[in-house]
This record gives sequence, C-alpha cells and structure tokens, in this order.
Amino acid sequence: MWRTRAAAACVICRSLANSSCGIKRKSPLQNLHLVFRSIHHPCYPSSKFQRPPLRISIQQFSSLNRLPLHKTKLLNVKHGYQSHRNFWLARLASRLLKVRYLILGSAVGGGYTAKKTYEQWKDMMPDLEDYKWIVPDFVWELDELVDFEKLLKALPDADDLAKLLPDFDKIGESLASLKGFLSPGYNLVSEVIGASDLLLLLGSPGETAFRATDQGYDNDKQFKKVSDKEKIDQLQEELLRTQLKYQRMLERLEKENKELRKLVLQRDDKGIHQRKLKKSLIDMYSEVLDILSDYDASYNTQDHLPRVVVVGDQSAGKTSVLEMIAQARIFPRGSGEMMTRSPVKVTLSEGPHHVALFKDSSREFDLTKEEDLAALRNEIEIRMRNSVKEGCTVSTETISLSVKGPGLQRMVLVDLPGVISTVTSGMAPDTKETIFSISKAYMQNPNAIILCIQDGSVDAERSIVTDLVSQMDPQGKRTIFVLTKVDLAEKNVASPNRIQQIIEGKLFPMKALGYFAVVTGKGNSSESIESIKEYEEEFFQNSKLLKTSMLKAHQVTTKNLSLAVSDCFWKMVRESVEQQADAFKATRFNLETEWKNNYPRLRELDRNELFEKAKNEILDEVISLTQVTPKHWEEILEKTLWERVSTHVIENIYLPAAQTANSGTFNTTVDIKLKQWTDKQLPNKAVEVAWETLQEEFSRFMTEKKGKEHDDIFDKLKQAVKEETIKRHKWNERAEDSLRVIQHNALEDRSISDKQQWDAAIHFMEETLQSRLKDTESVIEDMVGPDWKKRWMHWVGRTKEQNIRNETKNELEKLIKCNEDHPAYLANDEVTTVRKNLEARGVAVDPCLIKDTWHQIYRRYFLKSALNHCNLCRRGFYYYQRHFVDSELECNDIVLFWRIQRMLAITANTLRQQLTNTEVRRLEKNVKEVLEDFAEDNEKKVMLLTGKRVQLAEDLKKVREIQEKLEAFIEALHQEK
Repeated sequence: MWRTRAAAACVICRSLANSSCGIKRKSPLQNLHLVFRSIHHPCYPSSKFQRPPLRISIQQFSSLNRLPLHKTKLLNVKHGYQSHRNFWLARLASRLLKVRYLILGSAVGGGYTAKKTYEQWKDMMPDLEDYKWIVPDFVWELDELVDFEKLLKALPDADDLAKLLPDFDKIGESLASLKGFLSPGYNLVSEVIGASDLLLLLGSPGETAFRATDQGYDNDKQFKKVSDKEKIDQLQEELLRTQLKYQRMLERLEKENKELRKLVLQRDDKGIHQRKLKKSLIDMYSEVLDILSDYDASYNTQDHLPRVVVVGDQSAGKTSVLEMIAQARIFPRGSGEMMTRSPVKVTLSEGPHHVALFKDSSREFDLTKEEDLAALRNEIEIRMRNSVKEGCTVSTETISLSVKGPGLQRMVLVDLPGVISTVTSGMAPDTKETIFSISKAYMQNPNAIILCIQDGSVDAERSIVTDLVSQMDPQGKRTIFVLTKVDLAEKNVASPNRIQQIIEGKLFPMKALGYFAVVTGKGNSSESIESIKEYEEEFFQNSKLLKTSMLKAHQVTTKNLSLAVSDCFWKMVRESVEQQADAFKATRFNLETEWKNNYPRLRELDRNELFEKAKNEILDEVISLTQVTPKHWEEILEKTLWERVSTHVIENIYLPAAQTANSGTFNTTVDIKLKQWTDKQLPNKAVEVAWETLQEEFSRFMTEKKGKEHDDIFDKLKQAVKEETIKRHKWNERAEDSLRVIQHNALEDRSISDKQQWDAAIHFMEETLQSRLKDTESVIEDMVGPDWKKRWMHWVGRTKEQNIRNETKNELEKLIKCNEDHPAYLANDEVTTVRKNLEARGVAVDPCLIKDTWHQIYRRYFLKSALNHCNLCRRGFYYYQRHFVDSELECNDIVLFWRIQRMLAITANTLRQQLTNTEVRRLEKNVKEVLEDFAEDNEKKVMLLTGKRVQLAEDLKKVREIQEKLEAFIEALHQEK
C-alpha cells in the first residue's frame, strides 16, 4: 500500500516538473521538495545506477516582462534511493504537511505575483495628472450648467433599455463552458507558481529550489531562443507603437477639446456664459508688457517680467517655429534675406476664432482666410520698414501683435532679428552690433525664457547664437534648445549620433532645461500649417532617430515644444510676478517721495495731461486775437505798411515828380506812377504786411508771460505750435484782387474836404521829409567824417577819402548857392569844372565820386526846400479850394501825401476786416489741427515737453499703472489657480 502511494506521489511530482510555467530548467525528481526526501521512489534505480553529475546554467524570465533576470549555477547532486524506513506515523504527518504547504505556498505566491503584476502595469500606465488640462473646465461645471433631473426624466425606463440589451444568461453559459475548458491548465500554473515561490522561501541556503530534469528540458525546446538584442528591439518597437497610439489618442482628444472650447468661447461672446478669467489672463499680462515697452529709452525701468525670447541665427527657422506655435503663417518671409528687422511681441491667447490684431489698431485679421493672412504679412513688413530709421538696418522699436484662437497655448513671445556673422552690402555698418545689443537686452532679463533656435542642417561649428546664449544663461536654468530642420539633418549628417549628442546637450557649450527636435516644413512658403503638421508626424513615425531611441518621444514635434514652453513660461510668471509687483511698489514710493520734496505745490501731471493744459492755454491765446480792438489793428497795419512803402513813394514817385517844371506835369507823373505801383506791387505788399502783423500779434500772445501763473515748461511747445501754424497758414489769394480795386479808387480821389485833413496831410508830409532828411544827414556825415566839434571833443579825425569828399561837398554847396533852382542832375561841364577847381587846390577826385556826393547834397537841399514849402502851404487850404487861381502858391505835393495817407487808412481798414473776419478764424483752425497732430505724435510730445519734472511725473504715472495692472493680474492668477 505504501509503495502504491509513493508511486502516485512520483507521478504528481513529475507532472509538476513537466508543467513548469515560463522557467527553463531541469531538476532531479527527489529534490523537487524537501518532504519527498523521506519517501521511497521505486521508479528510480538504485545508487549504483546513478547518473553522472549534471551542471546546468538556467536563465529565468519574469512572467510579466519576459526580461532576463539572473543566472544560477546548480550544484552537483547525487541521485539514488532513500533507505526504506517503517516510520508510518512520520510518513502520514509528512503527507498531511505537504497538502498544507501546497495550499499556503499557492496563496502566498499568487498574492505576491498579483501585487508585482499590478505594480508593473501601474508603472506602464501614463500619469494622467499631466493631462487634466485636456478636459475643459466646463466639464467640471456641468452640474451648474445642465439640469440632470430633467435629463433623467427624459431618458427611457430601465425596462425599455433591458429589452434592447443582449441575453447575458446565454453569454454567461458560454463563458462558463470556456472557463471550465481552461480552468485545469490555469489551476496547474497557479499551483506551480505558488509552490515555486514557497520553496524559494523555505529552501536551504546552499541549495537551489528547482533543478532541471530530462523531461523538462525536452519540453522547453519548443520555445524559440531569442537574443538579448532582438528582445530589446522588439520592446522598443512595442513601446514606440504604444506611444504613437497614445499620441493619436491625445491628438483626437485635443481636437475634440478644441472644438468644445471653441463652442464655449462663442457662447461667452454672446453673453450666455460669463467665464472669461482664463481667456483674459494672458491679455492682462500682455497689457503690462505693452506699458513697459512705451517707456522712454532714457529711463531704466528694470523690467524683469517673464517673456519668451526667441533667438537664433539668421535663417535658422525662428519664424517658422513661431508660426507653428501660433498655428498660422503670419510673418513675412524671404529667401536667405533678413526679414525680421525689429522685435515682434506676439501674445498668444485662447479665443473662439483664429484672428490677429495689432495693439494700436482695431482691425482683426481672420487667419483662416488667405487674403487676410497676406494683408497681415504685408502690414507687419510695412511696420518694420517704418520703424527702421534712416541709415539703419534694424530697429529697437517693438511691434505688438496679438493672436487668438481655439487651442492656442497662452504665452508672450518676442521674435528678435536673427544673429549674423557678417555685414553684407546694403546693411548699416553697425548692424551686427545692434542685433547683438538687442538680443542681450532681452536675454539679460533674469526671468526671461530663452528659446534658442539652432539649424540642424548646418554644421554645429557654424553656430553663433549658442555662444551668446551660454554667456547670458551659463547654467541653462531658463533656456530651451530647439533643433530645427531635423529631416534635412538626418539625410545630410553622416553620423546620427551627432544629432543625439546635440539633443542630449553634449555637443554645444551650453546648458538648457530641455532639448527638442522639430520639423517646420519642406521649405515651401506656400505650405499650410496642417500639411506641415502631417509631414512632421509622418517623419518622426518613420525616423530611425526615434526608433533607435536616439530621440525620446516627448522631445519631438512642435506640439510638445509649445506645451513645454507654455509650462515654463507660466511657472516663471507665478514664481516672479509677485516679486516684480513689490519692486514696482517700492519704485512708486521712491518717485512719490521725490515729487513731494521737489514739487510740493504742483500737481502730478504727466506728459499727456501737461499737453492738454498747454493746448487749452494756446487756444485761449488764439481766441484773444479776436478781442484786439479795430483801432489797434488799423494803427499797426497803417504804420507797418507805410514803413514798407515809404521808400518807394519818396524815391520813385515824389522826387521824380517834384523835379518837373509845372503842376500839370507833376500831377501827370504822379498819376502814372501811382497807377503802375497799384497794379503791380501795392496789393501784394499790403497782404504781406497784414500777414506779418498777424504773426507778430500771434507771437506776442503766445510768448507773453502772465505773471506768476506762467509756466515756462510750455514755451518750447508754444514755439513749435506757432511755427507749424504759420507754415501751414495761407492767406486768401482773392484778397489781393479786391484790395487792388479799393486802393486804386482811394488814390484816384484828390478832394480834401476840410482844413483838418489838410493839416493832417501837411503833418504827415513833414514827418516823412524830416525822417528822410535825418537819414540823408547821417549819410553825408559818414561820407565826409566828423565836423570840427566832434574832432576836438572826441579826438577823432577824418580819413583821406573823407577829406576828399569833404572838399567835394564844399565845392558842390558853392554850386547850389550860385543857382538855387539847379536841377537834380549835374551836367558834364559842371562835373569838369568841379574837378578842375579841386585839382587847383591839390585834391585829385574821380568824376563818379563827384556825382555820388552831389546826389546826397542835392537831396538834403531839396528836402529842406520841401519842408519850407510845407510851412508855406499851411495857409494854402483856401487857395486849394479855389484851385490856386490868382495865387503863386502851388501845393500839389500836399495833395499827393493826402492821397497816400488816405490810401493807407483805407487799406488798413480793409485788411483789419479781413483779419478779424477770416484770417484769425482760419489761424485758430490751423492751430487746432497742429495740436491734434502733435497729440498723436508721441515723439513730438516727448521732444517738446521735456525736463526733470515732466519725466518724473511720467514715470510716476506709468509705475502706478503697472502696479495696479500687476496686482489685478496676480489676483486673477490666484483665482485661476
């Protein structure tokens, strides 16, 4: 009976050994477990038929990952029969213990294996915490938006749904039968695993729990031997397929999420759902950066607010990377030439429609339409050209552009001009240094994220930007490296390991937070964003770089790049924005203290407020022109006009007419010359005088100081407004024609109505002649030198030429005394007589000098005679009324000056009317236009309103505005968090 039981036990042990799951080994039967050592095995031969010692190395594999674990060497074992002992009580106890061990080992081993399987599967699953952003916010708010009670009432009953379901009873019976078919093998595997784990725990230190047998070795030959390298390749391919599978799932979810968010944002625009926090957060931050960019260059604001600075060599693909992130081809492009000539700040935010707009414009460009895209690219190119000053190639002026669309990552990027190594023809000599200074100015911000773009299709040794980035961020704490044109690099680079070295940060002398490889198209400017995405995905799916693990899946595609950049940007914003707000708060306190100490009684008016105040003052002064009295206008106009035309009247009209023989010839000559003068010169001169008078009065009001209220900070602005207004103002051309008729009619009148007008004409003539006589005396004194009184009193003498002119003057005066009615010109024989008389006294003189001296001597003689005649004509009004009949007195020259005086009065009155009724109003209109133009021109205001006080008020206002907006942004950021 005991032999029968032992034989049965041997059969069970062999079945267990032959059905070992996943473990390739051979083991002597009697060493399968410890209890069997005390049982007699009749199936084995005696010790004399023992087999030779067997040494086998086994390779164990995990039941989950099929990876090699470790190798174990089995010890030499002696086979043989155990001696038969009749301890039946011990044998019975051992059999009972065997069953308990099997049950306990199966339980422990199964639990351990299940736990290990669970942990491995848990490690293989992706961390879904990183993808919470995929689920839109409205999903978590569905309980507020959707009435689930009404929805449940609208659903069909459970009985109706049960009729549509399949018959689970039949399915259960089928599964039960299948389970019954598979359960023996499953139970056997579970028992073997449990027993093996138990025996491994209970085995002695010097022995191995399992040994290979011949039968087990024969069964293991059916498994295919696979090398380690092939297994690794299979696992990598399987991992890549899994990653691509998850990637496609994520892209599908993102696309659905994008459509859902688009619908939600469209509902927001209609006012159905008021949730605009996340939508406006980046816009709030961008407004702060726009205010900072408007600061004067002379003021150091210490702006350390985060932004993503995109730098790279020229034609490295910076613009293409930005377009992929913005999901639209918005930038102008050229083949190998510099297109980015000034910094472009791009604010990406989420919105229902894919649109773009400039900070200073209300026009929206629809990025889904090719016409709007072309117009946007053209507008950017025009703005860049306008920002570049004459003689320069690049500009420091920032162009601010906002791009909104569903699914865009929220961030602020600044595209800088590409770094160059050589200045080519057509560029300014300082272009290279200017680009370096612009790049350093943006990168030296300790909170700026540096997006370093490197062309993968060129040699790494040709890179310039990597050295610049390593200087600004040597530790790489805020740098993200992007390798572009990887498709060309894979074709052209002989050693793919070089690309791996770049992505691992081992080739370039710089450090970075992350390394990415992207493909931004095939080099065709007409490619769409969707086609570029498809090409990029297809390339990386088939790329050897990804299959051979030279590149990791999370390091490729612009989608992963945009997610990483956005995360870094917002992380930097959250870490630094409060510190920057405190810095601006401290700056505000310092500026306010400085203002209180320096300008305690003045309001804090910034440049715009000061301009408005100056504008009101200037308009008030222009209005004051209308309050000038007509008498004042006419007096100024009449005086100025006579000063302008008096020389022409005396020299060209009065003196030639006075040389005539009789009154008839005098009047004829005067009428002809007055007519010529009126037709050609007089109206134009009158208009010029009126315009100059208006300018003088306007300038007087603009520059006149008004006591203690005068603020000299406006003087420069007022002067510029005055000059620009005068430049723009044009007098009415029709005024000359009407004025010519009025002047002609005034000069035709010869009738003096009363004695008062007669006396006024005589007085006017005397003043004019005395003024001319005084000028003539001054000229003669300069010609002949000082008289004997001045020579003795002031110790001055005459020059040789003055002595000659003095002798000539004395000789000519003798000639006039001899003939008081001498004509205005000397005859040739008289010139000869004067010259010979002077030579007789030893004075050599030139005939031209004689004639020149005669002109001044005769002029003085004539003016004195005319003044004497005026005195005679004071009593001649009676004879004038009788037309000088029966009288030797002729006062035609008095009538001439009366006509001139009356013409001046009528002209002044006419010009005054035109000034007050037309020109002053037109001037006021021009002033308003100039002020409006200056108000729109910030550079003009900065140039005209300068000084420490203006700069301090301007800085104080902007610091306050920045602090308020930063505090609002921080509050919104905390609410979103």
